[in-house]
Amino acid sequence: FLGGGASGPGGADFTAFKEKTIDEHGVQFHTSLADVPKVADGVKRLALISGRTGDNPRLLGESIAAGCSVIYLEKPGAPTVAELEAMKKEAADAGVEISMGYNKNVCKYVRNAREFAATADGSHVTFVSNNTYKNTAEDLGECFERNAEGMLKNMAIHELALLASFYDVTVSNIESVEVDKEFSSLQTLKGPSGKDFTDFDKAKFTIKTKTGKAVSVQADRCGGDVSYAMVTDADGKELFRHSMPDEEDEANVSVLEAKYPGAMPYFFSQDPDYVTVKERVAQLCVKGDPAKDIATIDIAINALEVGEYLTPLMTKELTK
Repeated sequence: FLGGGASGPGGADFTAFKEKTIDEHGVQFHTSLADVPKVADGVKRLALISGRTGDNPRLLGESIAAGCSVIYLEKPGAPTVAELEAMKKEAADAGVEISMGYNKNVCKYVRNAREFAATADGSHVTFVSNNTYKNTAEDLGECFERNAEGMLKNMAIHELALLASFYDVTVSNIESVEVDKEFSSLQTLKGPSGKDFTDFDKAKFTIKTKTGKAVSVQADRCGGDVSYAMVTDADGKELFRHSMPDEEDEANVSVLEAKYPGAMPYFFSQDPDYVTVKERVAQLCVKGDPAKDIATIDIAINALEVGEYLTPLMTKELTK
Protein backbone atom coordinates (compact mmCIF):
# COMPACT_ATOMS: atom_id res chain seq x y z
CA PHE A 1 0.00 0.00 0.00
CA LEU A 2 3.01 2.30 0.27
CA GLY A 3 3.97 1.42 -3.31
CA GLY A 4 2.07 0.19 -6.35
CA GLY A 5 -0.69 -1.23 -4.16
CA ALA A 6 -1.81 2.28 -3.28
CA SER A 7 -3.83 2.40 -6.50
CA GLY A 8 -5.30 -1.10 -6.05
CA PRO A 9 -8.18 -2.46 -3.94
CA GLY A 10 -8.04 -1.05 -0.42
CA GLY A 11 -5.32 1.42 -1.36
CA ALA A 12 -7.43 4.53 -0.84
CA ASP A 13 -8.62 3.29 2.57
CA PHE A 14 -5.04 2.64 3.65
CA THR A 15 -3.89 6.06 2.49
CA ALA A 16 -6.65 7.71 4.52
CA PHE A 17 -5.71 5.59 7.55
CA LYS A 18 -2.03 6.49 7.11
CA GLU A 19 -2.65 10.22 6.91
CA LYS A 20 -4.96 10.17 9.93
CA THR A 21 -2.47 8.13 11.97
CA ILE A 22 0.40 10.48 11.11
CA ASP A 23 -1.67 13.52 12.08
CA GLU A 24 -3.06 12.10 15.32
CA HIS A 25 -0.16 10.02 16.63
CA GLY A 26 3.00 11.05 14.78
CA VAL A 27 3.55 7.51 13.48
CA GLN A 28 6.15 7.15 10.74
CA PHE A 29 5.53 4.92 7.71
CA HIS A 30 8.50 3.43 5.84
CA THR A 31 8.81 0.99 2.94
CA SER A 32 11.76 -0.83 4.54
CA LEU A 33 13.51 -1.19 7.89
CA ALA A 34 16.59 0.37 6.33
CA ASP A 35 14.67 3.66 6.15
CA VAL A 36 13.83 3.72 9.87
CA PRO A 37 15.84 6.44 11.68
CA LYS A 38 18.66 5.31 13.97
CA VAL A 39 17.48 4.60 17.50
CA ALA A 40 18.26 7.45 19.88
CA ASP A 41 20.55 6.97 22.89
CA GLY A 42 18.68 5.62 25.90
CA VAL A 43 15.63 4.67 23.84
CA LYS A 44 14.44 1.08 23.64
CA ARG A 45 12.98 -0.17 20.36
CA LEU A 46 10.71 -3.16 19.79
CA ALA A 47 9.93 -4.76 16.43
CA LEU A 48 6.71 -6.62 15.71
CA ILE A 49 7.31 -8.92 12.74
CA SER A 50 4.08 -10.06 11.10
CA GLY A 51 5.00 -10.55 7.47
CA ARG A 52 5.05 -13.49 5.14
CA THR A 53 6.59 -16.44 6.96
CA GLY A 54 9.32 -16.79 4.34
CA ASP A 55 10.39 -13.15 4.84
CA ASN A 56 10.75 -13.41 8.63
CA PRO A 57 14.43 -14.50 8.79
CA ARG A 58 15.44 -11.45 6.73
CA LEU A 59 13.13 -9.12 8.68
CA LEU A 60 14.56 -10.33 11.98
CA GLY A 61 18.10 -9.54 10.85
CA GLU A 62 17.01 -6.12 9.63
CA SER A 63 15.21 -5.46 12.94
CA ILE A 64 18.38 -6.25 14.87
CA ALA A 65 20.35 -3.92 12.59
CA ALA A 66 17.72 -1.23 13.24
CA GLY A 67 18.54 -1.29 16.95
CA CYS A 68 15.66 -3.36 18.34
CA SER A 69 16.32 -4.96 21.73
CA VAL A 70 13.15 -7.08 21.78
CA ILE A 71 11.40 -8.73 18.83
CA TYR A 72 7.79 -9.90 18.82
CA LEU A 73 7.75 -12.60 16.14
CA GLU A 74 4.45 -13.88 14.78
CA LYS A 75 3.91 -17.62 14.44
CA PRO A 76 5.32 -19.89 13.17
CA GLY A 77 8.38 -17.60 12.95
CA ALA A 78 10.03 -19.16 9.90
CA PRO A 79 9.29 -21.84 7.29
CA THR A 80 11.73 -24.38 8.77
CA VAL A 81 13.27 -25.42 12.07
CA ALA A 82 16.77 -24.77 10.69
CA GLU A 83 15.86 -21.14 9.93
CA LEU A 84 14.34 -20.65 13.39
CA GLU A 85 17.48 -22.05 15.01
CA ALA A 86 19.64 -19.68 12.93
CA MET A 87 17.39 -16.76 13.95
CA LYS A 88 17.70 -17.76 17.62
CA LYS A 89 21.50 -17.68 17.35
CA GLU A 90 21.54 -14.37 15.47
CA ALA A 91 19.38 -12.73 18.15
CA ALA A 92 21.34 -14.26 21.04
CA ASP A 93 24.65 -13.08 19.55
CA ALA A 94 23.23 -9.54 19.42
CA GLY A 95 21.73 -9.69 22.93
CA VAL A 96 18.20 -9.42 21.52
CA GLU A 97 15.22 -11.21 23.08
CA ILE A 98 12.54 -12.89 20.95
CA SER A 99 8.96 -13.38 22.12
CA MET A 100 6.51 -15.34 19.99
CA GLY A 101 2.98 -14.23 19.13
CA TYR A 102 1.30 -17.44 20.29
CA ASN A 103 -1.77 -15.78 21.77
CA LYS A 104 -3.45 -19.01 22.87
CA ASN A 105 -0.76 -19.43 25.52
CA VAL A 106 -2.59 -16.69 27.47
CA CYS A 107 -6.19 -17.52 26.49
CA LYS A 108 -8.55 -17.97 29.44
CA TYR A 109 -10.21 -21.01 27.81
CA VAL A 110 -6.82 -22.74 27.74
CA ARG A 111 -5.98 -21.68 31.29
CA ASN A 112 -9.38 -22.73 32.66
CA ALA A 113 -9.26 -26.14 30.98
CA ARG A 114 -5.76 -26.83 32.26
CA GLU A 115 -6.73 -25.77 35.78
CA PHE A 116 -9.84 -27.99 35.76
CA ALA A 117 -7.93 -30.98 34.37
CA ALA A 118 -5.42 -30.62 37.22
CA THR A 119 -8.27 -31.30 39.68
CA ALA A 120 -9.65 -34.34 37.84
CA ASP A 121 -7.49 -37.45 38.10
CA GLY A 122 -7.25 -39.46 34.88
CA SER A 123 -8.74 -36.67 32.78
CA HIS A 124 -7.77 -35.84 29.20
CA VAL A 125 -7.60 -32.44 27.47
CA THR A 126 -8.51 -31.80 23.83
CA PHE A 127 -7.77 -28.43 22.22
CA VAL A 128 -10.18 -27.63 19.38
CA SER A 129 -9.29 -24.96 16.82
CA ASN A 130 -11.87 -23.85 14.24
CA ASN A 131 -11.76 -21.38 11.39
CA THR A 132 -14.38 -19.87 9.11
CA TYR A 133 -13.37 -20.74 5.55
CA LYS A 134 -16.13 -21.90 3.24
CA ASN A 135 -16.03 -25.62 2.52
CA THR A 136 -15.48 -25.10 -1.20
CA ALA A 137 -12.59 -25.95 -3.51
CA GLU A 138 -12.15 -22.26 -4.32
CA ASP A 139 -12.03 -20.99 -0.74
CA LEU A 140 -9.89 -23.84 0.61
CA GLY A 141 -7.62 -23.73 -2.45
CA GLU A 142 -6.91 -20.06 -1.78
CA CYS A 143 -6.25 -20.89 1.86
CA PHE A 144 -3.92 -23.77 0.98
CA GLU A 145 -1.85 -21.57 -1.34
CA ARG A 146 -1.68 -18.57 1.00
CA ASN A 147 -0.67 -20.83 3.89
CA ALA A 148 1.54 -23.10 1.83
CA GLU A 149 3.56 -24.26 4.86
CA GLY A 150 0.51 -26.38 5.73
CA MET A 151 -2.09 -26.58 8.50
CA LEU A 152 0.20 -28.15 11.09
CA LYS A 153 2.80 -25.41 10.59
CA ASN A 154 0.25 -22.60 10.42
CA MET A 155 -3.32 -22.81 11.75
CA ALA A 156 -2.68 -25.64 14.24
CA ILE A 157 0.80 -24.41 15.21
CA HIS A 158 -0.86 -22.52 18.07
CA GLU A 159 -2.02 -25.83 19.54
CA LEU A 160 1.41 -27.40 18.99
CA ALA A 161 2.90 -24.47 20.93
CA LEU A 162 0.48 -25.24 23.77
CA LEU A 163 1.63 -28.86 23.71
CA ALA A 164 5.27 -27.77 23.78
CA SER A 165 4.64 -25.20 26.53
CA PHE A 166 2.48 -27.21 28.93
CA TYR A 167 2.62 -30.93 28.02
CA ASP A 168 6.34 -31.57 27.42
CA VAL A 169 5.67 -32.43 23.77
CA THR A 170 8.83 -32.51 21.70
CA VAL A 171 9.73 -34.84 18.85
CA SER A 172 12.21 -36.71 21.06
CA ASN A 173 9.58 -37.13 23.82
CA ILE A 174 6.74 -38.45 21.62
CA GLU A 175 5.91 -42.07 22.41
CA SER A 176 2.94 -42.44 20.04
CA VAL A 177 0.61 -40.52 17.74
CA GLU A 178 -2.94 -41.74 17.15
CA VAL A 179 -4.55 -40.17 14.07
CA ASP A 180 -8.35 -39.90 14.00
CA LYS A 181 -8.88 -41.02 10.42
CA GLU A 182 -12.65 -40.64 10.62
CA PHE A 183 -12.40 -36.93 11.40
CA SER A 184 -9.23 -35.97 9.52
CA SER A 185 -9.27 -35.00 5.84
CA LEU A 186 -6.47 -34.38 3.32
CA GLN A 187 -7.19 -32.69 -0.02
CA THR A 188 -5.29 -31.59 -3.12
CA LEU A 189 -6.80 -28.37 -4.52
CA LYS A 190 -5.85 -25.68 -7.01
CA GLY A 191 -4.89 -22.30 -5.62
CA PRO A 192 -5.49 -18.96 -7.36
CA SER A 193 -2.20 -19.46 -9.24
CA GLY A 194 -3.52 -22.66 -10.82
CA LYS A 195 -0.95 -24.79 -8.99
CA ASP A 196 -1.97 -27.80 -6.89
CA PHE A 197 -1.61 -27.66 -3.10
CA THR A 198 -2.10 -30.60 -0.75
CA ASP A 199 -3.06 -29.93 2.85
CA PHE A 200 -5.41 -30.91 5.66
CA ASP A 201 -8.75 -29.19 5.83
CA LYS A 202 -9.43 -31.13 9.05
CA ALA A 203 -7.04 -32.91 11.40
CA LYS A 204 -7.35 -34.67 14.75
CA PHE A 205 -4.72 -36.59 16.67
CA THR A 206 -3.68 -37.67 20.16
CA ILE A 207 -0.07 -37.56 21.34
CA LYS A 208 1.28 -39.62 24.21
CA THR A 209 4.67 -38.70 25.62
CA LYS A 210 7.43 -40.82 27.07
CA THR A 211 7.00 -38.87 30.31
CA GLY A 212 3.43 -40.12 30.72
CA LYS A 213 1.33 -37.23 29.41
CA ALA A 214 -1.42 -37.40 26.78
CA VAL A 215 -3.23 -34.60 24.95
CA SER A 216 -5.36 -34.25 21.81
CA VAL A 217 -5.70 -31.60 19.11
CA GLN A 218 -8.56 -31.10 16.65
CA ALA A 219 -8.41 -28.47 13.89
CA ASP A 220 -11.02 -27.68 11.23
CA ARG A 221 -10.58 -24.89 8.69
CA CYS A 222 -14.35 -24.85 8.09
CA GLY A 223 -15.49 -25.54 11.65
CA GLY A 224 -16.85 -22.09 12.48
CA ASP A 225 -15.75 -19.20 14.68
CA VAL A 226 -15.76 -20.95 18.09
CA SER A 227 -12.65 -22.69 19.43
CA TYR A 228 -12.58 -24.47 22.77
CA ALA A 229 -10.76 -26.73 25.19
CA MET A 230 -12.53 -29.82 26.50
CA VAL A 231 -11.74 -32.08 29.45
CA THR A 232 -13.01 -35.66 29.42
CA ASP A 233 -12.77 -38.56 31.86
CA ALA A 234 -11.14 -41.93 31.20
CA ASP A 235 -14.31 -43.13 29.42
CA GLY A 236 -14.48 -40.11 27.12
CA LYS A 237 -17.34 -38.41 28.99
CA GLU A 238 -17.13 -34.62 28.83
CA LEU A 239 -16.47 -33.04 32.23
CA PHE A 240 -15.66 -29.45 31.29
CA ARG A 241 -15.60 -27.14 28.30
CA HIS A 242 -14.64 -23.50 27.89
CA SER A 243 -15.09 -21.80 24.53
CA MET A 244 -13.56 -18.80 22.82
CA PRO A 245 -15.42 -16.53 22.50
CA ASP A 246 -17.47 -16.95 25.69
CA GLU A 247 -20.34 -14.67 26.76
CA GLU A 248 -17.96 -12.00 28.01
CA ASP A 249 -16.00 -12.12 24.75
CA GLU A 250 -19.17 -12.00 22.62
CA ALA A 251 -19.99 -8.52 23.94
CA ASN A 252 -16.56 -7.32 22.82
CA VAL A 253 -16.93 -9.13 19.47
CA SER A 254 -20.14 -7.21 18.73
CA VAL A 255 -18.39 -3.90 19.39
CA LEU A 256 -15.42 -4.80 17.18
CA GLU A 257 -17.62 -6.13 14.35
CA ALA A 258 -19.36 -2.76 14.18
CA LYS A 259 -16.06 -0.88 14.32
CA TYR A 260 -14.20 -3.04 11.76
CA PRO A 261 -16.77 -4.50 9.34
CA GLY A 262 -15.50 -7.16 6.95
CA ALA A 263 -12.53 -8.37 9.02
CA MET A 264 -12.07 -12.12 9.58
CA PRO A 265 -14.19 -13.19 12.58
CA TYR A 266 -11.27 -14.73 14.45
CA PHE A 267 -9.67 -11.28 14.77
CA PHE A 268 -12.56 -10.22 16.99
CA SER A 269 -12.65 -13.25 19.28
CA GLN A 270 -8.87 -13.27 19.77
CA ASP A 271 -8.53 -9.52 20.31
CA PRO A 272 -8.23 -9.54 24.15
CA ASP A 273 -5.56 -12.24 24.07
CA TYR A 274 -3.44 -10.43 21.49
CA VAL A 275 -3.69 -7.29 23.64
CA THR A 276 -2.37 -9.31 26.61
CA VAL A 277 0.51 -10.77 24.59
CA LYS A 278 1.53 -7.40 23.19
CA GLU A 279 1.31 -5.66 26.57
CA ARG A 280 3.53 -8.30 28.21
CA VAL A 281 6.11 -8.13 25.42
CA ALA A 282 6.05 -4.33 25.58
CA GLN A 283 6.68 -4.45 29.34
CA LEU A 284 9.59 -6.82 28.69
CA CYS A 285 11.09 -4.25 26.35
CA VAL A 286 10.42 -1.15 28.45
CA LYS A 287 10.95 -2.46 32.00
CA GLY A 288 12.59 -5.84 31.56
CA ASP A 289 9.64 -7.57 33.27
CA PRO A 290 9.40 -11.32 32.51
CA ALA A 291 6.79 -11.97 29.81
CA LYS A 292 4.65 -14.47 31.76
CA ASP A 293 3.39 -17.46 29.71
CA ILE A 294 4.60 -15.89 26.46
CA ALA A 295 6.16 -18.50 24.18
CA THR A 296 9.90 -18.26 23.64
CA ILE A 297 11.70 -19.05 20.40
CA ASP A 298 12.64 -22.41 21.97
CA ILE A 299 8.92 -23.22 22.22
CA ALA A 300 8.51 -22.09 18.61
CA ILE A 301 11.32 -24.42 17.52
CA ASN A 302 9.79 -27.36 19.40
CA ALA A 303 6.33 -26.65 17.98
CA LEU A 304 7.60 -26.38 14.42
CA GLU A 305 9.65 -29.57 14.81
CA VAL A 306 6.49 -31.38 15.93
CA GLY A 307 4.58 -29.91 12.96
CA GLU A 308 7.28 -31.12 10.56
CA TYR A 309 7.21 -34.54 12.25
CA LEU A 310 3.40 -34.90 12.19
CA THR A 311 2.74 -33.73 8.62
CA PRO A 312 4.28 -36.71 6.75
CA LEU A 313 3.13 -39.13 9.47
CA MET A 314 -0.50 -38.03 9.19
CA THR A 315 -0.35 -37.78 5.41
CA LYS A 316 0.82 -41.40 5.27
CA GLU A 317 -1.96 -42.50 7.62
CA LEU A 318 -4.66 -40.76 5.58
CA THR A 319 -3.44 -42.03 2.19
CA LYS A 320 -3.12 -45.73 3.11
